[in-house]
Amino acid sequence: MTSEQRSQRRLWLLWFSLLFTAAALLLLVRSRLDKAHIALVFLLVVLGGSAAGGRLLGIALAAAAFLIFDLGFLPPYNTLTVEDPLDWLILFAFLVTGVVGAQLLERQRREAELANARAAEIDRLATLGAETLNAPRPDDALRAIADVIRQSMETDRCEILLGTGENDQERAAEVDVTGEMSLPARVLRIPLTIRGVRVGTLALSSDRPFLLARDKWRVLGALSYYAALGVERLRLAGAEEEAESLRRADGLKDALLASVSHDLRTPLTTIKGIANEIARGGDSTRAYAIEEEADRLSALVSDLLDLSQLTAGEMPVESAVNTADDVIGAALQRVESLFPESRIHTEMEADWTRLVGRFDFRHTMRILANLLENAAKYAPPQSSITLRAWRQDDVLLFAVEDEGEGIPEAERARLFEPFARGRHLANEVRGRGLGLSIARRLAEVQGGSLVYEPNAAARSRFVLRLPAADFELE
Repeated sequence: MTSEQRSQRRLWLLWFSLLFTAAALLLLVRSRLDKAHIALVFLLVVLGGSAAGGRLLGIALAAAAFLIFDLGFLPPYNTLTVEDPLDWLILFAFLVTGVVGAQLLERQRREAELANARAAEIDRLATLGAETLNAPRPDDALRAIADVIRQSMETDRCEILLGTGENDQERAAEVDVTGEMSLPARVLRIPLTIRGVRVGTLALSSDRPFLLARDKWRVLGALSYYAALGVERLRLAGAEEEAESLRRADGLKDALLASVSHDLRTPLTTIKGIANEIARGGDSTRAYAIEEEADRLSALVSDLLDLSQLTAGEMPVESAVNTADDVIGAALQRVESLFPESRIHTEMEADWTRLVGRFDFRHTMRILANLLENAAKYAPPQSSITLRAWRQDDVLLFAVEDEGEGIPEAERARLFEPFARGRHLANEVRGRGLGLSIARRLAEVQGGSLVYEPNAAARSRFVLRLPAADFELE
């Protein structure tokens, strides 16, 4: 016997006990009571039982009260016959009043339950709307919708699957939300449509078979439409991101054409002029100038290819545990050969075992080399350049500082954009405006970051953050 059945049995026992108790008390003063008094007392018990236990209990109490009324309060007593024929009218009027009262209370109770169910339905929809509107991202909103549906349908799991779901086996298990489940099921799939176009599938599942009542089907119909709207929002957000990516790519293409047209024309003109001079019997040592300009073109093409790979998310990354000392040494070796006159100082924590990170050695060396090259080109001649390394909790940090003028506030917003160069020094220093953009993206693909953080000690200061790791002895 379930707990609900036990509760119902206790309720019946309580109200029949009240009926018999009331009858016993009335029998004690039977001689002084009128028939109307007895009928009213029994009718109160019948109506109270109907309100508490439903129509069936009310009708049962009315029938029992009918027999008690006849046997105990209408002469001849203890028989089902009555002396006065008008007493039959009283008895049947009492019985009809009790049954009708039970019916009316049952109807009122059902209307109250329906009103409560509709109020709960409105609350669910309001909750779902609030969850959807408060979620900043479409995928967060979709998860919130699935959670509200799971709670409303009282199932163990709820998933919102994207796509048309054209698999025949899945389609066979699907039902329309306008129908009803004839048998309990463990998995229920409902197609999600927007303007007649299917956008996904709502999948409800539980470890034990479940059966949805009719009122839950109505709620599920409204909630599934919210789920369809959430899927559509996610699709539109993806389309918007794709459009934004295309706009950025288009802007990058325009900047590329504008920059490359100049950067390619200058070395090509130089190569053509020197080659023509050598062909006319000029100084053959000028061939070194051709080699230098060819190297410039090769470096430009290499940077453009790397930028294209980074933008497309196709740059290979090989993260491993490396020390800061090793990557700094490699970067200094690369830069000092290009700028031997620069005075580069390094400052690292005394405990070198703390300066360990998980990063791509080649990419990180290139980032530091780019930062050092920029500092050597833009800082005053013979000025000092400092490369620092330290650790904060689970982050390994590098900083490149120089004694230059720093970057004006107005130019910092575009500092890491491709082909962006400082306007106040763009004509004085040769460069392509790709180094910082590539350096930042190389840091991001390793799970790190690169920012410009000037301070009182260094007006020009770039800070590289990478994931730290613990030093392990093999």
